[in-house]
Amino acid sequence: MFTGIIEETGSISAILKNGNSIRLTVHANKILQDIKTGDSIAVNGICLTAAGFTASAFTADVMHETIARTSLSHLRHGSIVNLERAMSVNGRFGGHIVTGHVDGTGTIIKIESDAAARWYTVKTSPKIMRYIVEKGSIAMDGISLTVAKTDRDRFCVSVIPHTMGHTALASKAVHDIVNLENDYIGKYIEKFILDGNENSSNLTRELLVKYGY
Repeated sequence: MFTGIIEETGSISAILKNGNSIRLTVHANKILQDIKTGDSIAVNGICLTAAGFTASAFTADVMHETIARTSLSHLRHGSIVNLERAMSVNGRFGGHIVTGHVDGTGTIIKIESDAAARWYTVKTSPKIMRYIVEKGSIAMDGISLTVAKTDRDRFCVSVIPHTMGHTALASKAVHDIVNLENDYIGKYIEKFILDGNENSSNLTRELLVKYGY
């Protein structure tokens, strides 16, 4: 479990292909301070398991299913990535609940400056947009962000200077692919309501009101 508050950025120092899977070597600093083999580390929002580590890097094996659902295939030697260790039970919960199980990807279609902030417009699939709401949370490359605007096939986030300075967002450009994880609470609510209403095939406003949402 993660919070979406990025601890540091790292860089890809090696990509070793093995059939349909790959082994990533990620150069890092802070997250290596207490790392153990088997630890979960979010790399651009993707929950990976540390298979090994040195004083300056860790390795993780990535299976075909993860490659197909995320932006990992776009990584290259030297790519900058967001890194977060699994949440500590005695730490502050600064973002929102992020599982590291990416729902899909989106494409940055516009980047605009607004005084100190920077606006990102991301286009994605109806499957992802279904669970994105204005003022709700979205994990983008593992970063916990608040949705400022939504449209049929896109959403916007406004990013503060601190986030820009402490994540890999500053290196992103128009047309870049980002990993997206929806707030999972909405997905559970939908499933519970629909499972309890065998005659309902669509989640409606009336149905949500009926069950107190």
